[in-house]
Amino acid sequence: MTQEGALLVVIAVALGLLGLLAWGWHRRTRRDSGLVPPVGEVPAGAAVIGVFPVLYVATTAHDQPLERLAVRGLGFRSRADVTVTDAGVALDLTGQPRLFIPRAQILAASQATVAIDRVVERDGLARLDWHLTTPDGTTVVDSYFRPQQTSARALVDALRQLSDPAPTTGGDA
Repeated sequence: MTQEGALLVVIAVALGLLGLLAWGWHRRTRRDSGLVPPVGEVPAGAAVIGVFPVLYVATTAHDQPLERLAVRGLGFRSRADVTVTDAGVALDLTGQPRLFIPRAQILAASQATVAIDRVVERDGLARLDWHLTTPDGTTVVDSYFRPQQTSARALVDALRQLSDPAPTTGGDA
C-alpha cells in the first residue's frame, strides 16, 4: 500500500469515528430533550450563604456518575459560579443563562471522587442531588462541581444547609 493509500484509510477511519460520536450525542440529546433546565433568577430578598467559583463537571442520572445527561445548558463542562442562597442555588455557567434550583428541589449534597470524564483526589468533587423537571413530573439528577478556590467540603457544607430540614423551634411553655 502506498503512503497516500494509508493516509486515506486513516482519514476514513477518523471520519467514521467522528461520525459515530456525533450520532451518539444526537441520540442522547433526543433522549434527554424533555428534561427542562431550571432557568431563572434568585428571588428578591434571598440571603447569600456563599459564592463559589467552580469547574462545572456534569449532570448525570441519579447515582449513575458515568451517565451524562444532555440537558440544555448543562451538557458540557464549563467554568461557573455557584451561588448558594437560603432560597436555593444559582448556577452561572459561562455562556449560558442563569439556572436557579429552588430549595424545595434540592435533596442532598455530598462529596465525590468520580464523575463522567473526571477523576480527582478522594472527595475532591461536590455533588448536588436535585429534582429536574420532565414531561412526566420530575426526576432526580446529580450535578458535580470541582471548586477552584476552596475545598469541596466547604461547598458541600454550604449546600447541605439547603438540603437539611429546616430547624424547628420547640418549647415546653
